[in-house]
Amino acid sequence: MTAPVLVTGATGNVGGAVARSLAAAGTPVRVAGPDLVGLRRRFPGVPAVRLDFAEPGTFDPALADVGALFLLRPPQIARVGPTLNALVDAATRHRVGHVVFASVTGADTNRIVPHHRVETHLRGSGLPYTILRPGFFAQNLADAYRRDIREDDQILLPAGRGRVAFVDTRDLGDVAATVLADPAAHAGTGYTLTGPEALDFDQVAALLTEVLGRPVHYRPATVAGYLTHLRRRGTPLVQALVQTVLHTGLRRGRAERVDPTLAHLLGRPPRTLRQYVWEHRELWR
Repeated sequence: MTAPVLVTGATGNVGGAVARSLAAAGTPVRVAGPDLVGLRRRFPGVPAVRLDFAEPGTFDPALADVGALFLLRPPQIARVGPTLNALVDAATRHRVGHVVFASVTGADTNRIVPHHRVETHLRGSGLPYTILRPGFFAQNLADAYRRDIREDDQILLPAGRGRVAFVDTRDLGDVAATVLADPAAHAGTGYTLTGPEALDFDQVAALLTEVLGRPVHYRPATVAGYLTHLRRRGTPLVQALVQTVLHTGLRRGRAERVDPTLAHLLGRPPRTLRQYVWEHRELWR
């Protein structure tokens, strides 16, 4: 691919991992997001363009002369019609060669999550596409769960005894780079991507306890209690609702299945949660 891949959400964990993996593979990259200064600081020497889902006028300049699009839904966006789906429509007008959409596990059948509507729109767009459906990220420990771990030595979630096959966003970046290196081989497919082992949150807390050298505990929360906790932390309402729905689904085993697809696409074992925690242990100190 000689035309660049436009990577949305490049200042986040997933988009950043994709941009780095593409660059490491020698694929031309154009990073996109609402904060040009932040993009240029994070990716010096990489072409950057302003793209704000709330400003459709930024879509066409960002898509000019790109060969492919990596599409990511920012957590705060629930209305995907005038935002992500509108960008897909713009990509159709620009005859973008391939779209890789970072969805979530189960979004093909779960109509509640916003990703479902993006998947449906993308399939009907006429564009060649690949859908990546990762499970819960190892990086959640450094984002959604970090403050609770650092300040209160706890993981507070409405997950019950559910287990999670955590996937590392760096592996997701490598998979996106693999797909975009040969997009025709992956056109029209949806891949469920998980880590190599499923852990419950007591085991996650025990792992943090071992690596950090201080006790960390898992506290199962009620749905209402967790939603209240998020709102007190300042999480926007829509984001808090989606986050609550996704974590409540863990009680029914929605993220416990270990899928071999990630290892197959990577040609190597995926990173483990232990690897991630050990390599990033300073984040929780």
